[in-house]
Amino acid sequence: MVLICDGRAPARTVRTAALALLLCAHAAAGFSVAGQQESTCEENGTIYFVGEWFFLDSDHCTQCECTAEGPACSRTECTSLPAACIHVSHYPTDCCPRCEKIGCEYRGVVYDLGQNFQPTECEQCTCDGDGIARCLVADCAPPPCVNPVYQPGKCCPECEDGPNCYVNASRTQVIPAGEPAWIDSCTKCRCHDGQDAGYWEGNRLATCSRLKNCNPEETAP
Repeated sequence: MVLICDGRAPARTVRTAALALLLCAHAAAGFSVAGQQESTCEENGTIYFVGEWFFLDSDHCTQCECTAEGPACSRTECTSLPAACIHVSHYPTDCCPRCEKIGCEYRGVVYDLGQNFQPTECEQCTCDGDGIARCLVADCAPPPCVNPVYQPGKCCPECEDGPNCYVNASRTQVIPAGEPAWIDSCTKCRCHDGQDAGYWEGNRLATCSRLKNCNPEETAP
């Protein structure tokens, strides 16, 4: 059956005429009043109809709506990443970066939030909620000897031979603290008793006394 959509369709019956008008209406649905096809938007190599939304291929943060006047676009603002984010990924298809790991990074090692750790013998650290590792460093008291040694796993040096001091400013001879020691037959020296911590921060020299009118014959009694 041939339809002439100009109001003059054959009308053998009322039913035939009504069907013809309905088909003509559907045929004209894709055209405006002026006889032009309805507006579309072409982006990303794709045709979008009015009311459709799409993201730009060139910028995944920009979303557009196809309108009769053309694309209406707005850009998505990314939210700030957590302060404690230590691993950020940015995938090509994503608009905003992703936080993959939260914690603290200290000297190349990653720690969880709230974790306590000891990076060295003298440091005690905590991974705080802001992603910053805060550490306390031990303050070692001056050792009461002139030849302290550091032991593995211990922070402060120790006096393996016990407290001692130098005999004099030449620092060539060491005597133990406690009882006086005869340096030679005429000279007796004694280390400080170690009660005054300030002493061990100084020269750490013994206090010596010499017998009057004495000529040393040997270096020890």
